Amino acid sequence: MEASEVQSACARARRAQTQWALTPVRTRREIMLRLHDLILDHQVELIDLIQTETGKSRSSAFDEVIDVALTARHYAYRAGRLLRTTRVRGALPVLTHTTVQRSPRGVVGIIVPWNYPLSMALSDAIPALLAGNAVVLKPDEKTTGTAVRGLELLEEAGLPGQVMQVVPGPGPTVGQEIVEQCDYLMFTGSTATGRKLAAQAGERLIGFSAELGGKNPLIVCPDADMERAARGAVQACFSNTGQLCISIERIYVHEAVADSFLSRFLALVNDLSLGHGWTDDVGSLISAEHLARVDELVNDAILHGARVLAGGRPLPDLGPTFYAPTVLIDVPPTARLHADEVFGPVVYVEKVASLDEAVAKANDSSYGLSASVWGRERTARDVASRLQAGAVNINDGFAAAWASLDAPMGGWKNSGVGRRHADEGLLKYTEARTIAAQRFLPLAGPSTMPRERYASLLSQALRVGKRILR
Repeated sequence: MEASEVQSACARARRAQTQWALTPVRTRREIMLRLHDLILDHQVELIDLIQTETGKSRSSAFDEVIDVALTARHYAYRAGRLLRTTRVRGALPVLTHTTVQRSPRGVVGIIVPWNYPLSMALSDAIPALLAGNAVVLKPDEKTTGTAVRGLELLEEAGLPGQVMQVVPGPGPTVGQEIVEQCDYLMFTGSTATGRKLAAQAGERLIGFSAELGGKNPLIVCPDADMERAARGAVQACFSNTGQLCISIERIYVHEAVADSFLSRFLALVNDLSLGHGWTDDVGSLISAEHLARVDELVNDAILHGARVLAGGRPLPDLGPTFYAPTVLIDVPPTARLHADEVFGPVVYVEKVASLDEAVAKANDSSYGLSASVWGRERTARDVASRLQAGAVNINDGFAAAWASLDAPMGGWKNSGVGRRHADEGLLKYTEARTIAAQRFLPLAGPSTMPRERYASLLSQALRVGKRILR
């Protein structure tokens, strides 16, 4: 798609948004509840399509179906409360009548990656649409079909035509033009691209939020249930073949339990089934190019002294883009994957002498997206509260925080700006308008009263207010 075609799509969306914004919230709500049912009704078709485009396992594709259905239901039931006009106390109680209104921003641009093509496309579009915006969505070129099918289901649910546009094409052309045309941008992808888009959005002074890369740590405390921790770590490291921004890529295990954990962990990794069926644990990577990058990072680590305990190689007998689930130890800081995001089925394990050391190593990263802590809850909560991450899962890899749709999800440091999920996940797609009506007495005081006298009375009122107003 050329820049001129993107401009036309944005213009169509802007025209359609004018009427969509006038649609009652209850009508938008019913559309999203119908979408919830349609997504579940068409799940087999959607799973097939996701697998065809991404190569992920069937269970990983099913995760996307559930995520979209839950998101549609969550925001459908909350949109009315979040978007209604609210009364606040105002400058002077009784004398100042202040309300806050929420209005849609207009056209929301959404740029999403290939790793969760249905979930990423619709889970951000749903709250933006419920808020009364039009959406212009740029999917990755590898997964355009899934995005288009998602739009078709939205329109089947009742979304008016043209309110949402899907504009496939290369990022340098399509993505940059979306930023030039939209009123708000939501981006999910790499930190490098996120920086460029943030700068472009900043030039236009439009709203921007982004969920970017991660190098997510998992900490095993000495009081953890080792069998449960090992099974949880396998799930956290190798779900979706490690191709998700909240996947675990570093494990720090207390030396008192390191051998016990590692033996269990390796046994489970070596027992993983690779393929595309319901019974398979790990699917293939997205492309041959991505496999080459993952393999390059692993070989670089080996050249710098890392040891391979499992995997460490492509599996061409299974297919051209299968890569063995890989566990490394003795990865030095000079190895690229020590700090760089792999985005594949690769994790390294380090022993630590204390939980303080584990926290320090976990925080020694330019990223801060997600983390996982395994141990008794009291111990784990203490560790979690010291981690520099937007989400910390206790005795779970990443799903507990992600699935908590009523809690904000996003990154610290180079892992992003803004949040998805929770109230903020919808309110960010709105503009707030404060309307304050002053009654009876002007804030500057009555014209008949000397200013000094009014200042004294107002000061007394403030002292009283401090005691009685909370």
